[in-house]
Amino acid sequence: MTITIVAGARPNFMKIAPIISAIQNKKSLGININFRLVHTGQHYDKNLSDTFFDELNIPIPDVNLDVKSGTQAEQTAAIMIDFEKELKNNPCDLVMVVGDVTSTMACTIVAKKAGIKVAHIEAGIRSGDINMPEEINRIVTDSLTDYFFTTSEYANRNLKQLGVPENNIFFVGNVMIDTLLKNKSRFKKPEIWDTLKLEEKKYLVITLHRPSNVDEQNQLRSLISQVVDLAKNLPVIFPVHPRTQKILNGLNLKFKNLHLINPLGYLEFNYLVKNSFGVLTDSGGITEETTVMNIPCITLRDSTERPETCEIGTNVLVGNDSEKLSLAFNRLLSENWKKGGTPELWDGKAAERIVNDLIEIYQL
Repeated sequence: MTITIVAGARPNFMKIAPIISAIQNKKSLGININFRLVHTGQHYDKNLSDTFFDELNIPIPDVNLDVKSGTQAEQTAAIMIDFEKELKNNPCDLVMVVGDVTSTMACTIVAKKAGIKVAHIEAGIRSGDINMPEEINRIVTDSLTDYFFTTSEYANRNLKQLGVPENNIFFVGNVMIDTLLKNKSRFKKPEIWDTLKLEEKKYLVITLHRPSNVDEQNQLRSLISQVVDLAKNLPVIFPVHPRTQKILNGLNLKFKNLHLINPLGYLEFNYLVKNSFGVLTDSGGITEETTVMNIPCITLRDSTERPETCEIGTNVLVGNDSEKLSLAFNRLLSENWKKGGTPELWDGKAAERIVNDLIEIYQL
């Protein structure tokens, strides 16, 4: 069989790496399974894209659709137009999409209209917040998917409530954790560590990119000001996402303990996270990584599509509530943070399970 694997943005790259490795392992054993890697180009910043291919040993994509930026509609349309041509020129048995970015939804629609089955990695997760573009992507993708590969029992339950047949749901675990565990020993100290004379467990990491946090200047200014104030004398390291940088440029923020840096590669960023005192983020994926690394995590969102990181892991939701944020900081600074655990099947073997399931489905 031939699988077209779609990757479009930073979170996708960490998820496809172990799947590609698992396919290559099976192929080396004589199993007739092949893949074609399509990079849509949705993330085009080198530190958000190319670096991850190098660091995670992902093969050079067979094609880069190079769609770059635009509105949600413009980007979706550009991906669909180019991916339709890609499938016409390079037929396949299955299109595999991962996560919940624009590329995930757009390529799923194109595949189904072309009569090609779709496998969705990380199917079934829901935040319940329809104002998030990612939530719309999840809903549309899962309404068309044929094979649902899930990370948790929460996701399984969501899919069953939608009427998805149980034999189409495959509870395999979390491929992003496969990548984390495989590369943990390779984490690399970033240049900023020595420049700022950082010390283990004596600084915070913050990432922000959600429109609700960064699109409105006053909201972003207020949020960062409160975080910096609550952090006391702890350095706050802020790798700035390109969309956030545009807004920050107009704020002229100057705080002694706030350090704005360029986006980091996978190995350097996770070195910072692993050695931090705590993380503040509005990213779902980072809450998974902090849970497995047992790092306190404060999520600046009202809802999460990964409830297991709160109920089992180290994550706490505070949204845009300044009082909740203050309370969370008090717990953090008093070193009274909850002890987290690792969700079921987040053991580094999810990709292997996915490929084994596909081999069984297609009787290879």
